[in-house]
Amino acid sequence: MYKLMQRDGVSARALAIADRVEAFVRETVAPYERDPRCGAHGPSDALADELKDLARKAGVITPHILEDGGHLTQRETAAVLIRSGLSPLGPLACHTCAPDEGNMFLLGKVASPELKNRFLTRMVDGSMRTAFFMTEPAEDGGAGSDPSMMQTTCKMDGNHWVVNGRKAFITGADGAGMGIIMAKSEDGACMFLVDLPDPAVRIERVLDTIDSSMPGGHAVITIDNLRVPADQMLGESGEGFKYAQIRLAPARLSHCMRWLGACIRAHEIASDYANRRMAFGKPLIDHEGVGFMLAENLMDLKQAELMIYWCADVLDSGAQGGAESSMAKVAVSEALMRVADRCVQCMGGQGVTADTIVEQVFREIRAFRIYDGPTEVHKWSLAKKIKRDWKAENAA
Repeated sequence: MYKLMQRDGVSARALAIADRVEAFVRETVAPYERDPRCGAHGPSDALADELKDLARKAGVITPHILEDGGHLTQRETAAVLIRSGLSPLGPLACHTCAPDEGNMFLLGKVASPELKNRFLTRMVDGSMRTAFFMTEPAEDGGAGSDPSMMQTTCKMDGNHWVVNGRKAFITGADGAGMGIIMAKSEDGACMFLVDLPDPAVRIERVLDTIDSSMPGGHAVITIDNLRVPADQMLGESGEGFKYAQIRLAPARLSHCMRWLGACIRAHEIASDYANRRMAFGKPLIDHEGVGFMLAENLMDLKQAELMIYWCADVLDSGAQGGAESSMAKVAVSEALMRVADRCVQCMGGQGVTADTIVEQVFREIRAFRIYDGPTEVHKWSLAKKIKRDWKAENAA
């Protein structure tokens, strides 16, 4: 078994939470992994509700948010979320999954007391799923990796904002009770908290995607004359991109945490298989072609772990951590892709079946290399930073 984790700088309280989460995910959640309610567009809401009820009874629902409303540090959150990811269903059960985890973080930082009371309470207790409406269809020339291309508009009409546009790849929109919708006003980008379902927010279709771990899947949405009360704007008009940055850097890192947990579990399964399966007179692990792949997994897992904790420390220092979260997202997603691929390869035919979670983890990690910014976009952003820094250092 791969030995978790960095423990320096993590409080005894957070380590105790992390240990409870790990025990719950391994013992209670993992047996649900082959439940027929896990479909192509994610686990059903009935399964999600059942798992969350079990998490409440075990005292591990939304474990990174404390009873007094406080939030664990990012380093402490890493210790918890990595363990919640030990099953693809773990983040769902513990309510540490995207997009809810990032949305809770954002509201905790930006929302007014009234909006927190109305929405955040139900988010934290796991009684309501949410969605984040930012990405737009490519065929419309809308926002994707470049949010400045946003086409969705919002205009004041009396004491309401009227929102129109289309969105795409909106995770969990089908079945969500609240959405954070981004649109542009004359001032710039804005964010709104919207009760769902709403007849003005129509799901065109739920996309068939390579991944299948998130309830509601990823939807294409039409927003047609949606009227939002002015007091449901998050923060101020024109400040939406600033608020998005508050959410996106920690959310990128949370993805890394959860998927590290999934790849640790996949590595455990592949290692067990390689030690039990005989071929050509000896266990697979004794064949260098297999044993070396598992050894390389250990190195990639450890490097991913260290990158996560390094970036967590940057965020805990109070820095925005945009560049650091980009580096972590690229390094971790690429390392975990190698791990997941080797796990499939080590298990041969068994690795491409749904008999274990290894095949699903491979699919999920492949999608992760695109979600929250493709590898290439993050590299491009870092290259721009290198150029800016060089110019600053060489200014006359």
